Amino acid sequence: MKFSTSKTELQQALQKLSKATPTRSTLPILSCVLIESSEEKTSLRATDLEITIQSEIPVSLEQAGATALPLKTLLDITNELPETRVTLYVDDKDRAAIITDTGEYDLMAKPADEFPAVPDTSGSQAVNVSGEMLKNIIDATSFAVSRDELKPALTGVLFRFGSNGITAVSTDGHRLVKYTRKDFDTNGFNGDMIVPRKFLSFMSAQVSGGNVALLIGENHLTAKMKNDMVLTRIIDERFPDYETVIPKENDKILKADKDALLGAIRRVSIFSNKSTHQVALNLDATSCRITTEDPEKSSKAHEQIAAEFDGENLTIGYNAEYLKDVVSHVAGDKIVVEFSTPISAALFGTDSTEENIESLMLLMPIRLND
Repeated sequence: MKFSTSKTELQQALQKLSKATPTRSTLPILSCVLIESSEEKTSLRATDLEITIQSEIPVSLEQAGATALPLKTLLDITNELPETRVTLYVDDKDRAAIITDTGEYDLMAKPADEFPAVPDTSGSQAVNVSGEMLKNIIDATSFAVSRDELKPALTGVLFRFGSNGITAVSTDGHRLVKYTRKDFDTNGFNGDMIVPRKFLSFMSAQVSGGNVALLIGENHLTAKMKNDMVLTRIIDERFPDYETVIPKENDKILKADKDALLGAIRRVSIFSNKSTHQVALNLDATSCRITTEDPEKSSKAHEQIAAEFDGENLTIGYNAEYLKDVVSHVAGDKIVVEFSTPISAALFGTDSTEENIESLMLLMPIRLND
């Protein structure tokens, strides 16, 4: 195999593929990038067996072939090279050379047939979506995905496709987000799938404009955009019945400026206990007072912001890290929070409604220290 390409094209492709390379693995071949070069195209592929990323690059081809090269070594040298043409050559004994105008770097390749094959995705249902909409759905939900591997169903976002559009739901047991787009064309597809966080964070970073073709299979989801293809396993678990935990009768309503509330929480939480991150919201008709106290360090703080509160005075405690996350993901300038009691879930939203978008966030309180 022998071809030449620009340093920048190769570098950008390898940077994407590095997201699918495991840091530690019992299979040495997974630390490699598979390079396949033919008259039609030259593609690079990496996988950690959970997610597979493939990227096509333009090349000047001299000899077709396939090989597997250590991805980190290839990325490291490409990062250090000045802008130049890079020639990649591999002989029939798996000896590889990276050749530039100023130097040559030799390394050993591995046979291409050792690299895992791409799972069969025939029979997948195709759904097209704009990159911007997909990014909005991911960014609105993925922050609340659980990191607890003992609860695999919660380590991804539930995508529910139906005749009225798409609903995306994520929860970690403390927070829950439900985000619905009625302007999502599901191309007649109905069904649920739980998409892992790793795939979603990669897509959020890569997608900007353009369209994304989603191929939904029984066990895999594939996204195709321009010269890139990303494939992930779907989490084969049952997602909890989220509708039963969304309160329907929260009748105490707080309205406040989102940035003022978020800023106060951020400042006050600096003085909270580092293990509980506990802050309290003290609500009355005209204000919201945010307080915290850490007896271990003899520190405390409070701030008061103007707010409207419709209901009996209420004091409720939260983990400040979760609270900051939820408040920062509210759209618009005004935040609306619906409460019931100091020990029941509150609903966070905005007073500005967007056509075709419904967004709801739930946060569980924590018991305050007396």
